[in-house]
Amino acid sequence: MPTKPYPPGPRKFTVAAAHASAPPLDREAGVAKACELIAQAARGGARLVVFPESFIPGFPVWSGIAAPIDSHQLFRRFAAHALRTDERPFLDLLEACARYRIHASIGFSEVAGRSPGRLWNSQALISDRGELLNVHRKLVPTFYEQLVWDRGDAAGLRVVDTAIGRVGGLICGENNNPLSRYVMMGEGEEIHCACYPAIWPYRNPTTSRPYDLRDAIRFRAAAHSFEAKVYTIVAAGVVDDALIEVFSEGDPDRAALLRACPPACSMILGPNGDLISEVAQDEETIVYAEADLDAIVDYKRHHDMAGYYCRSDIYRLSVVRERAEALDADAPAAAGEPLRAAEDAAARADVHAA
Repeated sequence: MPTKPYPPGPRKFTVAAAHASAPPLDREAGVAKACELIAQAARGGARLVVFPESFIPGFPVWSGIAAPIDSHQLFRRFAAHALRTDERPFLDLLEACARYRIHASIGFSEVAGRSPGRLWNSQALISDRGELLNVHRKLVPTFYEQLVWDRGDAAGLRVVDTAIGRVGGLICGENNNPLSRYVMMGEGEEIHCACYPAIWPYRNPTTSRPYDLRDAIRFRAAAHSFEAKVYTIVAAGVVDDALIEVFSEGDPDRAALLRACPPACSMILGPNGDLISEVAQDEETIVYAEADLDAIVDYKRHHDMAGYYCRSDIYRLSVVRERAEALDADAPAAAGEPLRAAEDAAARADVHAA
């Protein structure tokens, strides 16, 4: 966490969404590509760039198309290429943000320090000074994601003060969760980072009407922008040949299913829910738009859901911000009592600064 407040910066600046995919199941190559995109976004004038869900080491789409008993090898490779925030190559991302003076929100698969099989679907916020400001772990893995990732916690469910404003973020289906979104609103979010995968196989697209991820993204992003009066930056992955080859494992039926899934899209929306950027879908690119944070107040005068339009005397939302471990070796429980974490607030956040 920063040790002192950020100086006030310009309230009008460029933001960006990286519509791209990294080499699957290769964390070193994935981090290298992320650093390249960070540099490219900075050269394009962006103060913040947002990356897709589980950009590194790729989104585990195989868990939706392969039987669990047939996917152990893919899970093993996926776990082996997950990241720890206090080790390289993750630290290279912090150095890239400092070098190019740009903030970044990066989706990645995080691995626990004690268990190599315990993973989280995480979203890191990095400052333009190379500080790791926050790590949010997806609260509930969606559907078949529960075969890969553990449940997250609310330690990182927060909005962070940065040099460019108050930045928050949610992962994929969390952008449809009213309570999680209200936490962002209640903490005065101004910029919302929403990350998604390249595809989401929910129904078999070769035999039935497929789930249209692009529509789902547009509905969710517009709803949050309009209700929270924020700029929403949506970053999604891209379906490429490497994704198909690795996650189909040479099975032509799996490959056909992956290619038939409607692709996701990346876009940026303003605080009235309007689209303010191009919509990227099929080809890798970086999407840019201008954010004017001073304009937000005009929209909040109409509806401020965490301000005058909130009746906190009638209903309230509380958040338990704990990051518990399965074992607390320093404070053994009394006989017959379950072990539970008893860490201080900083340790519970489990956020490591460079």
